[in-house]
Amino acid sequence: MNLKPLLVLMFIALSTFCNAQNKFEKYFENKTLRIDYLMGGDANSQTVFLKELKEEPHWGGSTVNLIDKFGYGTFRFKLYDAESGELIYSKGFNSLFQEWQTTEEAKELKKAFYQVNVMPYPKNAARFVLESRKWDGSMEQIWEYTIDPKNYFIGREKPMVVPYTKLMGKGSPDKSVDIAFIAEGYTLEEMEKFRADVKRVAGYLLDVPPFDKYAENFNIYALESASEESGTDVPGENIYKNTAVNTTFYTFDVPRYLTTFDIKVLHDISANVPYDQIFVLINTDRYGGGGFYNYYSSCSADHQLSYEVSSHEFGHGFVGLGDEYYNSKVAYDGFYNLEVEPWEPNITTMVDFNSKWKDMLDESTPVPTPRTPEYEKTLGVYEGGGYMSKGIYSPVQDCKMKSNNEKHFCPVCERAAEKVILFHIGK
Repeated sequence: MNLKPLLVLMFIALSTFCNAQNKFEKYFENKTLRIDYLMGGDANSQTVFLKELKEEPHWGGSTVNLIDKFGYGTFRFKLYDAESGELIYSKGFNSLFQEWQTTEEAKELKKAFYQVNVMPYPKNAARFVLESRKWDGSMEQIWEYTIDPKNYFIGREKPMVVPYTKLMGKGSPDKSVDIAFIAEGYTLEEMEKFRADVKRVAGYLLDVPPFDKYAENFNIYALESASEESGTDVPGENIYKNTAVNTTFYTFDVPRYLTTFDIKVLHDISANVPYDQIFVLINTDRYGGGGFYNYYSSCSADHQLSYEVSSHEFGHGFVGLGDEYYNSKVAYDGFYNLEVEPWEPNITTMVDFNSKWKDMLDESTPVPTPRTPEYEKTLGVYEGGGYMSKGIYSPVQDCKMKSNNEKHFCPVCERAAEKVILFHIGK
C-alpha cells in the first residue's frame, strides 16, 4: 500500500490547522469583545447607533474557523486588522429588526431594536464593518467603527453574576458547540425544575440526526436567571409577568410567536459562560417559540410539542434553516424576492439551484416534483415554502422545518446542520 498520498494529506491538514491556530494567537486574546448597538428605521431605511463595547471573560467560539464560509444571514459583520487590512473574523446573523421591517407596522412607524455582536478580543486596532443584505441578495456596508482594544471606555466590569450548572459536555469551548440555556419565567424556587427542563430539552435537540452523532461535542449550560413571577406575557389576553428576560407571546401580533426583544439582558446573563448559541427556555405550557440565526432560539418548556418546536427553532438559530411552511399565518409581507436565490440552504427559488441540493437528487426525480403520494418519501423540489405557496420550493413534502408531524430533519437540512456543527468544533 502506498502511504505517501495519505501522509501528504495528513501533513496538509495539520499545516492548515496550525496556521489557523497561529492566526488566532496572532490577532486575538482568548476572551470576548462585545459590541452593543441599536438598529433602527422603518420598512425602507436602517440606521445604526453605537451603545457600548464590553470585554467579557470567556470565548466560546472556534479558534480555528474564524471566517464565515456559509454566507447565511440577513446581516453580517466583519473584523479587519487595522494595520494590514486582513479580514480576521466574520459572522452572519439575523435579527428581529429585519423581520419587523417586513410587517405592515414598519410601513408607518420607525423603531429601534437592540443588537449585540460578539467576537474574539482583538490584540490590536481593528475595523468593525456591519453589512446588510439588499433586496437583490447582495450585501452592502451600513456601518463601520474602528476599535482600539486598549480604549479605557471599553467596559471591563465583571458580568452580572448568575448561578449556572454545566449539565452536559466535557469538551473545551473551542472544540465544542456551547449552548447557554437561559431560565425565563422560573422563580428562584423553580430552579430545580429549570435544570430538569434544560436537560430534557437539550436531549430533544441532540436526539435527532445529525445532532445525535455529535452529542459529545455539545456543552450544555443552565443559567439560573430567576424571575419574580412564573410564566410569560400573553398580551392578547392581558397577561403580563415580571420575568428575567421579558419574553412575550404575540410578537408582531402572532399569538404563537414567543420571543424577547431584550437582547442586552440575554448577553449579560450568557457572559457567565463560554457560549456559541443562546437558548431561552420559557416556563409555560402554551405552544410557542422563535429562532433567529446566530441571535437566539426560544421555546415553551412544557407544551406537548416542545420536542418538535425546540429543534425546529434551533434549526433556525444554529443552522440558518428557513421555514418550509406556506399555509400558516405570519406577520411578514413579501419576505422573499422570487428573482433571487434565498440564502437559506433548504429553500430555493430555482434561480441558482446548483448551489442548493441539486447534487442530492436522483436523476429520475422530476423537477419541480409533484406533491403527490407517489413522491411522498422522495427527495425532490416541491413548490411551497418560505411562507409562500408559489415561487419557492423545498426538498420534501414534509420536514421538521415545515410541520410538527415529522420528528426528524430532511436529508438537506441534516447535511446543512452537519456542516455547521463541524465548523463550530473546528473540523
